[in-house]
Amino acid sequence: MNAFAPQPLPQWKRSVLKVGSSLLAAEGGGLTPRFVLGLAQFVAASQQAGREVVIVSSGAVAAGRAVLPKTQRTGSAIAAKQALAALGQAQLIALWQRFFEAPVAQVLLTHDDLRNRRRYLNARAALLELLRIGALPVVNENDTVAVDELKLGDNDNLAAAVASLVDADLLLIATDIDGLYSAHPQRDPQARPMLRIEAITPDVLAMAGEAGALGTGGMRTKLEAAAKAADASIPTALFSGRNAETLAQLAQQTLQGTLVLAQPQRLSSRKQWLRHAPAAGQLQIDTGAARALGHGASLLPGGVRRVLGEFRRGDVLEVVAEDAAVLARGIAQYNAVDSARIAGRHSREIEAILGFHYDEAMMHRDDLVLLQTECS
Repeated sequence: MNAFAPQPLPQWKRSVLKVGSSLLAAEGGGLTPRFVLGLAQFVAASQQAGREVVIVSSGAVAAGRAVLPKTQRTGSAIAAKQALAALGQAQLIALWQRFFEAPVAQVLLTHDDLRNRRRYLNARAALLELLRIGALPVVNENDTVAVDELKLGDNDNLAAAVASLVDADLLLIATDIDGLYSAHPQRDPQARPMLRIEAITPDVLAMAGEAGALGTGGMRTKLEAAAKAADASIPTALFSGRNAETLAQLAQQTLQGTLVLAQPQRLSSRKQWLRHAPAAGQLQIDTGAARALGHGASLLPGGVRRVLGEFRRGDVLEVVAEDAAVLARGIAQYNAVDSARIAGRHSREIEAILGFHYDEAMMHRDDLVLLQTECS
């Protein structure tokens, strides 16, 4: 029985539906259509009502395990997962295609596709064109080549990025429980269902449990994804993908789960990308530079104390305070080696030190977004 009282879904024309491995993986290995049917019926009903859906689907590694005999599963953990993902992608897309007459299109993304602005816009154009021609995009991380992504293993946050990428009105996260509880419902008899979340605060994050056995993300990653979507003014619905009645009600625009509300002010598309694109490194700054950023200044080299990571000019970086708190994100004007050489120096010294100069700032104000405070 679902303990969450019904509530109306926000009005939407385009959504991103994230489906995790726990809903797709069969107990003995491989994929099962057991819960896919209800999800597919929801997608089909939404399409018939004139709405658009992009699916972000896990399950490739689980599908690959069924293809490869256990005796052949050798090699390093990362390489083995890469091989399993490559073997399982075809099975994953075939599973989704079984339930739709319209063509299902596979779209594989990596963090590099989200970090690089040109590739980000190319991915956006491809997804929007697939929706325009009536195809069903099924997005997954490109686990075959994305080593860092395999370590993170988080399609929840990928779904939030895709929702921002395609200007979705709603992020739907299908999970194996009914929604967010104030505590673990199987351990705390006083745990109560959380119907609506105004904002993702530390107290809300503390309600999240640990990762499940099949999936690599738990409720905490779903809340982190909801927070990112909220920054882009996209609400998030968390619900059970195993409950047929819940899915039937969802098709009628009724949610039995948790609704995370969107922030009222929407960041510009470019600043959404800056806020959520994977960071390639960090610039640690002093208190004077932190104050200057808060008043709308660019980040000059004189205020930079440390350069962390290996990055190229044009990569997204985090700007951190001396206590490591993340203050801002922006685009690097200089690569890591050159940034380290000019850190702490006056802007007029840049050309003498490097033999060239792109800009007097290490991060220009127009290429920078302050966290927590800035909307435009």
